[in-house]
Parts: sequence; C-alpha cells; structure tokens
Amino acid sequence: MADDPASGRDGSRRSPLHAHHLGLGATMVPFAGWSMPLRYQSELVEHHAVRQAAGLFDLSHMGEVHCVGRQVAEALDFALVGAISALALGQARYTMLCAPDGGVLDDLVVYRLAEQHFLVVANAANTALVRASLAERFDRFDATVRDASIETALIALQGPVAATVLAPLAGADLSALGNYRCVPATVLDHEVLLARTGYTGEDGFELFVRAEQAPPLFEALALRGAAHGVVPAGLAARDSLRLEAGMPLYGHELSTARSPYAAGLGRVVRLDKPGDFVGRGALSERQHETGERLVGLSCPRPPSPRAEMAVQASAEGDSGEPVGIVTSGAPSPTLGHPIAMAYVRTECAAVGTSLAVAARGRAIPVEVVPLPFYRRERPATPPRAADAEKEL
Repeated sequence: MADDPASGRDGSRRSPLHAHHLGLGATMVPFAGWSMPLRYQSELVEHHAVRQAAGLFDLSHMGEVHCVGRQVAEALDFALVGAISALALGQARYTMLCAPDGGVLDDLVVYRLAEQHFLVVANAANTALVRASLAERFDRFDATVRDASIETALIALQGPVAATVLAPLAGADLSALGNYRCVPATVLDHEVLLARTGYTGEDGFELFVRAEQAPPLFEALALRGAAHGVVPAGLAARDSLRLEAGMPLYGHELSTARSPYAAGLGRVVRLDKPGDFVGRGALSERQHETGERLVGLSCPRPPSPRAEMAVQASAEGDSGEPVGIVTSGAPSPTLGHPIAMAYVRTECAAVGTSLAVAARGRAIPVEVVPLPFYRRERPATPPRAADAEKEL
C-alpha cells in the first residue's frame, strides 16, 4: 500500500500514506516539494475536531536528521542557538538554526534519544539546508549527520482525547510522558518514537515510524479514534490551528530577514551557554533591536487580513501610513472572527492599539491583542517535564 515517496508525475514526493489519503477523498496539493492532503471533507470540521476531540495528521513531509558521535552535543551547541547539550535523555527542545548575521534559517525541534544521539526535525522546505548546514558546522567535531527523512514517516494525533485514544494502543500510562518528552514505544506492534509534541496548541503526540509501517498504523489510529470523534485532518486545519495558537510558520513569521528577537522568540537564544556558536556575535547585538515586533491582530468581522497585506496606522484606505505587514491571517473557527499575525513598528505594538489592514482599496480595522489567540488548559505534567517546557 505504501508508495514510492518520489513517484509523483510532477516530480513531487509522495508520503507513504498517499494512497490512503486518496482513498479518503482528500484534496491533494503541492507543499514544499511534496503532494500532501489539504483537507479531507472540510477544514472547518477538521479544525473543530482537533479542538474538541482530536485530529490525525500526516506530517511525513517533515525532515528527520539524525546526529550522532562522541562530540555531538557540543557540535549541536555550536550549530544551533539553544543549549542542546543540557537536554536530558528523552527530552525535546524548540530551537533555531541561524545564519552568521542572526537571520533564521529554520526553526527546529531537537530530541535527545541517547547520550550521543539526537534527532533534529526540520521543516520540509528546509531539510536539505538544515542537513548541509549541520554537516558543515560539525566539521570541527567528532560527530556525523544522517538524513533519514525518506525512510521515516511522522503521524500526529492532536487534541484533548489524544491520550485517551493512544494509551490503550500503546499499552502505557501516557500521563507519565510530559510535554516535550519522547520515549521509544510499541503501538499496535509497531516500533515508534513517541513524543508529546505538536503544532496545534492542543495536547497531543507525534509518532515517528518507519515509512512502510505508516499505513497500517494510521489506519488503526483512525479506526480506534473514530468512536472518540477523531478525524483525519489536513494542512488547512493545521495552519488555522497553529495560527490560533500563535505558533510561527517559517517563510511567514520566520525568515533570514529577521532574528529570533524580532519574532518575540529571543528566549530560545542562549547567549549564556559556554563556548561559541554560529551567529552569537550578531544575535548579541540584535537582541536590542527595537524597530518592529511580531503582534497579534484581531478583526471584529470579515474580511480577513492575509499575508503580505500592509498594516496602517489609520483607516484611510490605501493612503494610510504603513507601519507594518501581515505575515499570516485567516478566519478563526474557534474565536468566530478573523485574526492575524503581523510585524509592526514598536510604537504601534502595544496591546489595545487600533490599526488597519489595507485590502483592495479598503481598510480593515484591527486591534493589537496578546499572543497566542487561543490557549488550551494544559493537563498536569510531572515536575521535570514542566520545568523543561519553561526552558523553551
């Protein structure tokens, strides 16, 4: 049932679950060089399912880069902005790969699988860049890089009933697995790396599995989850969910043009860690940047602000003074009105500030609001996991 990942006629890669998506009637679209499901029935239904029950996502387009070696922890400390060597076994951390000038090359999640073995998960469009950058930066260390993206599938189960659905299939008490923690597990006889991570703003899990094992695992999770309201969900719902949760998307909120500080993510840069790392000097200077800030925008009614639309200081159509630019925007199914993220001048970034977004000759009134737009109530987590999350 699994397809060749590179067998698309247009040259796009296919997930091991490609045939399964077609069987479910998914609308397939090109995404970062892959053919991936945009939606199955309705992105609105899929979005609400994740908030109220759970959604099942195919994330096999993401990149999995394994880093191993005697000095691999030191190599990752040098290559990335976070204190990766401080990770405990089974712990994960959100971090970034930055250019020497401090611009963001990609945002990543790093998992410590063993004392000398880390898994770096990259965005699909940036996997080759991440692999090459790590290999280059590892040159001075006793450490190696191996891209396992093609042989690895990634399935995510996200939503408030995720643990209820997954626990009996894994034969384990998942309450002991804290946020940003991972553990090898067996789910329905399939060996997986089970991580309590995600990109929806909900509790949930990501399962790394060998590509050929993905179809039966996905089908089993869908079948067992259906009684709990679990539905397959595509890229459209994933995007609206991450937007509500105020999570950045590379190419929108993050790029080489801006540092982590501009995006409000300076906390991931560990200037206090020992030793040098790529971009340290530039980031030390750029932490004081005050020109613009990433903010949330709330719109009382349609139409929705969209990426690349100008933000204005007043509602005077296209003649208003530009003070920023929208990076992501869409209707919020959970909140019932449009929302957006945007970079605006620092003097316009205070919560409560009234601004406007220029759209085809008209001005959409918006108000600066705190991020995230939506925050779930988190389940209780073991102290070590809670402490780990605070470090992000």
